[in-house]
Amino acid sequence: MIKVKRIRHATFATADIEQQIEYYQGIIGLGIVERQTGRALFASESGELTLVLEQDTASSCKAMAFEIGPDVELADVGKELNDLGIKSEIRSDSAPGIPRTLVFSDVDGRQVELFTQCQFTAPSEQVRGIVVSKLGHMAMYAPDPDRTARFYSDVLGFRDSDRIEENFVFMRCGFEHHAVNFARGTDARLHHMAFELRDASHMQQACDLLGRRKIPLLWGPVRHGPGHNIATYHRDPDGYLIELFYDMDRMADEELGYFEPRPWHRDRPQRPKTWIGLPRDIWGVGPAPDTAEFSPKMRGGK
Repeated sequence: MIKVKRIRHATFATADIEQQIEYYQGIIGLGIVERQTGRALFASESGELTLVLEQDTASSCKAMAFEIGPDVELADVGKELNDLGIKSEIRSDSAPGIPRTLVFSDVDGRQVELFTQCQFTAPSEQVRGIVVSKLGHMAMYAPDPDRTARFYSDVLGFRDSDRIEENFVFMRCGFEHHAVNFARGTDARLHHMAFELRDASHMQQACDLLGRRKIPLLWGPVRHGPGHNIATYHRDPDGYLIELFYDMDRMADEELGYFEPRPWHRDRPQRPKTWIGLPRDIWGVGPAPDTAEFSPKMRGGK
């Protein structure tokens, strides 16, 4: 089994790359590390590659990139995938500091990238805006969330952290509650992308900045049930749902099988489970009823 260690960056196509560059640079607070014709690569303040934007005729989420162990040979991973009937290819120098990447498609056809070696690359200019800490997780629609979850578990070593009835699966690859999650939908497009903040004061600063720029909050601040993170949601210029969060559950010891105890947990200890019924959030006002991504079936943590 391939063992993914952590999520690292995402690649998006956009019909208006300049508008997206201004948002992710001036609002989210990522710094450009490389600019090419029709392509921009962003890193966090700590120098971790976080986002790749590519000019195209339409907007879409093109790929998710994950890091695996440094002693793993990508060629061996490719053979393992081939034995499972999954075609893959190795690409060279697809991003700064990443010499080789193994690329393949998951069970829903979305592109997955794996790499073993990377170098942190500091942004060329001082970052501004919210200055997020890192890419925290990616939430994707899936026609059959259970089938998609089995692929990520059996092939990539992810573990279930929580489920919301039959409609939402949260999966971890490290100690954080989830790095990916899958919501029931008709295709494999993005549900939302989440960036981690430092703490409560950072969330306040982020909300103040969004307010000054007249970017409305669609939901939050709220403390979710699954994951127990404090979160807000808004949209980027392409209409993608963006979550800002902090204080997510962690499972420091897999053998114990429960998340680090917190006073707001409803279960003692809080173990992975299927959440059923409403409300699921610990506190906070729910999203506007006309916000499609937050239908009652989906509420309670993203």
